[in-house]
Amino acid sequence: MSLHVVTGAGGFIGGHLVAALTREGHEVRAVDVKPFERWYQRVPGVDEIRLDLTGLTACRQAVDGASVVFNLAADMGGIGYIEDHKARCMLNVLINTHLLLASRHEGVGRYFFASSACVYAADKQSHPDVRGLAEHDAYPAMPEDGYGWEKLFSERMCRHFHEDFGLETRVGRYHNVYGPHGAFDDGREKAPAALCRKVAAAKLGGSPVIEIWGDGRQSRSFTFIDDCLTGTQLIAAADVAEPLNLGSSELVTIDDLVDVVEEVAGTRLERRYLQEAPQGVRGRSSDNTRIRQLLDWEPASPLVTGIEVTYRWIYDRMRAGRAGVAPVSPGPGLLAAQPAEPLS
Repeated sequence: MSLHVVTGAGGFIGGHLVAALTREGHEVRAVDVKPFERWYQRVPGVDEIRLDLTGLTACRQAVDGASVVFNLAADMGGIGYIEDHKARCMLNVLINTHLLLASRHEGVGRYFFASSACVYAADKQSHPDVRGLAEHDAYPAMPEDGYGWEKLFSERMCRHFHEDFGLETRVGRYHNVYGPHGAFDDGREKAPAALCRKVAAAKLGGSPVIEIWGDGRQSRSFTFIDDCLTGTQLIAAADVAEPLNLGSSELVTIDDLVDVVEEVAGTRLERRYLQEAPQGVRGRSSDNTRIRQLLDWEPASPLVTGIEVTYRWIYDRMRAGRAGVAPVSPGPGLLAAQPAEPLS
């Protein structure tokens, strides 16, 4: 049985990937720097290791004996976090550089790097009615300051390790991935989780008001975690060395997203817009032409379907007075998840 290593396994996407690989019968090693009690998911039967992957020695320990490495490790969060921690986000380059060196040294067969839509040039994201961003739109380079530059540089590292050393590298550009079992109240949450939390808090507390960062007209596409997991494994296994978008093409405004969350919650709230809050680019969506052409697949989960699962998970946790980090075992498919009780 081949060993699959997931770095960043204590994080939101990493935890789901470990659970999915385990369900499929793979031998999995889960690696993260965080204390185990802060991992979003803990999966029975998995080799779990705490390592600081900014160092080469730790990276060699992490990938020892691995056939496939999924590098999801990064110090990151939502727009508020990455705008306030540019240097810390840039230091993620140490993780990917040392994991690439270690993977080459240890003879790893496949290396997947989780990149981001933050690599795309800012001048192509200046209007809410943005067309979908195609892979070539990352150049000429003008990515998100800090986090985006690190991701773009790390993509190039993967490319050159493939060209110069023959390491089979694969790159997926994640677009706003969301779902249950992730951050929603620790400052690292992204827009879907943050808005689900705010609507749930208003409903539980009887408040008629929700605060929205920006003017509500900035646009995004949001990718449900089930699609992210499928796409990650397809890209990792494919004979495609170029970066591929891994994102939904369902473009909505932030106001549209709030509408969906309110619909799921069965409420309507007064909206208070915080114009000075971080809000990122004006518009971003995924052009899925290449992934459809090369893999005959693209993310297809409707936003309302994914938000229903996400909101109900957050609502239930808030009602029970629990925070965003919760060790859990892998369960059935997420789309089959139901709340403990009907929402009032």
